[in-house]
Amino acid sequence: MKVFKDIFAIFFPKICACCDAHLLEMETAVCIVCRHELGSTGFSFESNNLLEKSFYGRIPLVSATALFYFLKKGKIQRLIHQLKYKGQQHVGIFAGNWLGDELLESHRISGIDQIIPVPLHPYKLKKRGYNQLTAFGQTLSQKLKKPYNDRVLIKVSATQTQTKKMRFDRWKNVRELFKVQNPLELENTHVLLIDDIITTGATLEACYEALQVVKNLKISLACIAYTK
Repeated sequence: MKVFKDIFAIFFPKICACCDAHLLEMETAVCIVCRHELGSTGFSFESNNLLEKSFYGRIPLVSATALFYFLKKGKIQRLIHQLKYKGQQHVGIFAGNWLGDELLESHRISGIDQIIPVPLHPYKLKKRGYNQLTAFGQTLSQKLKKPYNDRVLIKVSATQTQTKKMRFDRWKNVRELFKVQNPLELENTHVLLIDDIITTGATLEACYEALQVVKNLKISLACIAYTK
């Protein structure tokens, strides 16, 4: 069996999602060199961190964390691009394991009942073939031993890409785009709402507005990357 694995590795080598270097057998998604260079925000261990402060007066969060800082033309941008547009869902597993370990160590985001991803519109989901948050969320679910629920929050209207929009335009573009199905599933619970990148936070605000139909709901946030 090992011979076949070695032959397969020769013709279909695993490569680093950040630098395209061939991965060693014990490496997953990212090589050791790039993993060291990626670093971490440390938000999982810091109360009143920059991400939490960015939502002051906007969303009453229990807590918030991001694994990496997002910088244009940097390795994190490459990593997210591979996950979001190239089908490299093992990147989500990599990020989920890293962030899950941080959360277990820090105990800052505790008392979570469910993990809920920001949803894709059905058209975009069909076109892309997957939600880039699925592997990330399911890995967090396994780490934290909390259910992953991608059924309750849905996107009811498609939008243009948010990437090049100004902050106010993004806010207008995402309002009233989300809907909660079966709100009773979330009553009196604490959910961890997850996304890949948080830039202006407009999408998360829109999700929060939709979730206001749920009674006694507490919300924490977690994302792979945060743009300062």
